[in-house]
Amino acid sequence: MTLAETPPATAAGPPLAPRWVKVLDQTRCIGCHACTTACKSENQVPVGVTRTYVKSVEIGTFPQVRRAFQVTRCNQCTDAPCVAACPTGAMYKRPDGIVDFDKRVCIGCKACMAACPYDAIFINPEDHSAEKCNFCAHRLEVGLEPACVTVCPTEAILVGDLNDPTSKVARIVQRDAVAVRRPEKETRPGLFYKGAHQATLDPLAARRPTGGLFAWATQGEDAGPAALSQHVSSGHPYHPNSSAAALLSYDVAHHAPWGWRVSLYTWTKGLAAGTYLTALLLALAGAISWSSTLLRWVAPAVSLGMLGATGVLLIWDLKHPLRFWMMFTRPQWRSWLVRGGVIIAAYGAMLTAQLVASGVGSDAASKVLAGFGLPLGILTAAYTAFLFAQARARDLWQNPLLAPHLVVQAVLVGSAALLIAAQAMGVHHALHDLQLALATAAGTHLAMLIGETLPHHATAHAELAVDEMTLGRFAVFFWVGVVLVAAAVATPWMGVAGAPLALAGLLAHEHAYVQAGQSVPLA
Repeated sequence: MTLAETPPATAAGPPLAPRWVKVLDQTRCIGCHACTTACKSENQVPVGVTRTYVKSVEIGTFPQVRRAFQVTRCNQCTDAPCVAACPTGAMYKRPDGIVDFDKRVCIGCKACMAACPYDAIFINPEDHSAEKCNFCAHRLEVGLEPACVTVCPTEAILVGDLNDPTSKVARIVQRDAVAVRRPEKETRPGLFYKGAHQATLDPLAARRPTGGLFAWATQGEDAGPAALSQHVSSGHPYHPNSSAAALLSYDVAHHAPWGWRVSLYTWTKGLAAGTYLTALLLALAGAISWSSTLLRWVAPAVSLGMLGATGVLLIWDLKHPLRFWMMFTRPQWRSWLVRGGVIIAAYGAMLTAQLVASGVGSDAASKVLAGFGLPLGILTAAYTAFLFAQARARDLWQNPLLAPHLVVQAVLVGSAALLIAAQAMGVHHALHDLQLALATAAGTHLAMLIGETLPHHATAHAELAVDEMTLGRFAVFFWVGVVLVAAAVATPWMGVAGAPLALAGLLAHEHAYVQAGQSVPLA
């Protein structure tokens, strides 16, 4: 089958540029998985990952039961979060509406995976680059339909030009009842479902078996009736949004894109920002002099060292670490990975200049540099909030107070590091103020944490992520972090012993927060 290459002219003027979209008619889908295998063959997709697959849900209770299917793939968003998050433009939107990718410039940062509200992007295990469904753009360009369309035995998958009123997809989208997945994310998908059940469209509407997310034969003994109402990882029930009983019977496994290195990066970056920032605030408050060893040598040296560790972790986490330089040679400026990289580079340059100024004994230069160091330190601490916010579907991270909270956390670990250094170097006149700073930051962190976790949350996704953090897989890290930081509030009475408690407590908290934010399945 072939497609018309030129859309018809309109009465208002020249023809509109094509806008390729798909309609998935779930009233016709028989769950044969022909689309999955055709896609793998056409695009050489390795075993273990898929550009498209057919999700199935059992709806109802015996004897009134039926199986509903959902063909699951990239939604070809008009406002694609993956494109905005990609630091090198490896994910990009074509003029015809297709969101495509260029593996040659992918650095494997997984920002696109974190940003996608549909869990549609994966890292190819063979070439280590991000990929997803791209409508078989190479076939469309020569007038052929995508591989999945050609093999579907019931014509459940349709592709066409939405700007062509004579196309079948345009007639369906404009006249029939169609739905899109997760419209609240405002991505304006180019993938429309006809006749799909809400239990398949909503990733939380069907209960998830604890024994696995694949066919019954692979779920093992844990998939018995007592286990079916349990959350796959945390042991807490999903509450179906559907009026009918719904049980997920086939899906792909959910994986968090960012692992422990990103958790550790948030901690090292907090130390890098907070150590110098705390020393600078103490100097501005008159607690230490501008010629103090803490400000001239210790704070910039520790901050620079932790900034280097932050860079190592970020590069280490890339699937293509030798391509990290592409963030600077072909930056995509909407990405907060790029903006954060510039902030870190500027902060590192300022810290280096501060050490040079200390070496030549220039207090005046140190004061001038402090004018740059204050905003750069705050930005270094806070920019991760905007990076996480680009992960639009990770509802736990869509917190307007996350940026100031990160600054408080930076002061917490920064004052802890300086307190240990001051004690070791015998700078006794600064100990009291550092203890107060540590205790105040610890108390503020706990107060903000209570405000973020205790109230009822705006979305079910945020609620489930908080449950995962406080009651599920990451509860040990979370509560250890709470207890240790709470103990650090008593630093004015317990002395330097509160500093390592604060450092360890925030490290545990960062891991719980980063991983829990990615724990809720999106597809």
